[in-house]
Amino acid sequence: MSTSPLLIYALHSGNLYGTERMALATAQGLAREFDCVIMAPEGAALAEARRLGFTVAPFAGAAEFAVALWKLLRNKRRVAFFATGVMHSSICLALNTFRRREISHLHLVHGGAQESLSYGRKKKLNGRAVRFVAVSAFVRERLIANGVAEGQISVVENFLTDERVASAPQRKSFDHAGVPRLLVISRLDPEKRVDTLLEAFERFPELRRFHVRVLGRGWDEDQLRERARRANLPIEFPGFEPHVDAQLAASDLLVHLCPAEPFGLAILEAMAARIPVLTPDSGGAGALIEPGVSGFQFHAGDAGDLAAAILRIDRLSANKINGVLEAAAQVLGTRFGQKGRVAEYRALIEGNYA
Repeated sequence: MSTSPLLIYALHSGNLYGTERMALATAQGLAREFDCVIMAPEGAALAEARRLGFTVAPFAGAAEFAVALWKLLRNKRRVAFFATGVMHSSICLALNTFRRREISHLHLVHGGAQESLSYGRKKKLNGRAVRFVAVSAFVRERLIANGVAEGQISVVENFLTDERVASAPQRKSFDHAGVPRLLVISRLDPEKRVDTLLEAFERFPELRRFHVRVLGRGWDEDQLRERARRANLPIEFPGFEPHVDAQLAASDLLVHLCPAEPFGLAILEAMAARIPVLTPDSGGAGALIEPGVSGFQFHAGDAGDLAAAILRIDRLSANKINGVLEAAAQVLGTRFGQKGRVAEYRALIEGNYA
């Protein structure tokens, strides 16, 4: 039996969106020091965890989760427990009143548009032996606004693993002006505001020379697809794509649309693929780039300003865009680099055993 401490990462979703991709990246960064187990409902996240060589513990519902966690806690005295759901943190706390393990309990908060679900419920863990980890200053602000104890919150921004950056397909350097191939990576839910892009294309015919691929699924998918079809817009909706690297490298500009995005992991993935990013000037996503230096921005929710920004970027010289990409690469390697962020997680784990 391994003498390494156990790291359990409990995910509330089996999807492979930003939250789940970040969980796997964090586990990869800590895998040399911990025996890592990924807990999640069956789905793309566990499939990827298996591909990466992690031990997995599938569950469906609270009862199965409790049984699986009880068994995992049986053989290790020292455990780092990461969770994204309040239910899973609550179950861990309850079980450990019997198991009495030495647990460093981190509750990861990736945020979302539904305030009560994404932030408000977290205050149920106030005063418990739990450290909240917000993935951005924006998420920290929303937690505090929703009653979470400020003293229990730390911020550790998302990152890409060194392996992911090194292996990412990259678009070749720009050698002429123009960004004709636009890409959106997003859930297709109302709060993501993908409708802003369609409005821009409907109102400004000069955008019709661009081609857009929107990767993702959600409540608005059928409505958005039908709206684009009726207006004969050059926007296609191929669905969810779990591995976006090749799609990014085959594009010229990533367009991020959500005005209240907690973070926006796809922005970092675009940096790795060497394509520029266009973000709203609000939310966590807006804080990931410096406008005109490491990326570009538009006024959140403003279809007219979005159209103007796309056209403005399209006119930039190749040298200007390549300079922005160089700055983005520097930011990716420092602020969003694996070494620094994993060190922050390691320090949090060591400082929160109880």
